[in-house]
Amino acid sequence: MIHVRTEIDRPSPEVVAALGRFSAATIHEAQGRKGALAHRLKPVDPAMSFCGPAFTVEAQAGDNIMVQVAISYARPGDVVIVAGSEFEQAGSFGDVLATACQSKGLAAFVTDSGVRDSADLRTLGFPVFSGSICIEGTVKETLGQVNRPISIGGRIVRPGDILRGDADGIVVVDPLEAEEVVRLCRRREDHEARIREQHRRGDRTLIEVHGLTEKLKAKGLVVEE
Repeated sequence: MIHVRTEIDRPSPEVVAALGRFSAATIHEAQGRKGALAHRLKPVDPAMSFCGPAFTVEAQAGDNIMVQVAISYARPGDVVIVAGSEFEQAGSFGDVLATACQSKGLAAFVTDSGVRDSADLRTLGFPVFSGSICIEGTVKETLGQVNRPISIGGRIVRPGDILRGDADGIVVVDPLEAEEVVRLCRRREDHEARIREQHRRGDRTLIEVHGLTEKLKAKGLVVEE
């Protein structure tokens, strides 16, 4: 049995950078409201954000030996993302491992388990997203797998999938669809810019600007003046 696959198909840095210019919410909407990971996976600091290819890890609950293995083999720009059975009652990652990640030039660390040393993580600034914050430690006993498809946050994430995370959450983009998603994001942002400008002018109601007049009429909305 192979535990670690070091080679994955990574998207081009140009595509990653292009997606990274858009928010996770914009990407989610633009690609048809798909790819969002569970809302509980949030950064330890709302200012943290990232975009990069997934370097996937399957770890046992309360055990971070494969986390350390994965960090050792990940490359600059990678996002180490760990499926740890959603075990929140342990801090599987802290400031020491974050320092190691940052020194290697990794893009971020994501886990559905817990992390700790949250104050130090915020000071360090390396993007860390987790399901919880917990002071309890982990063991280093059971082997898992690195760079196999994992189930995390209600989605299947494959090695090399593009992950975009910010204060609102994390979205997954299929690398084969990434260039089209970038185009759709630009179109969405242009559309929203036009809507904001109409709101600033103030010469139409919100219902009119958002195109809800006929829909509300069809649904029988009654307003008492």
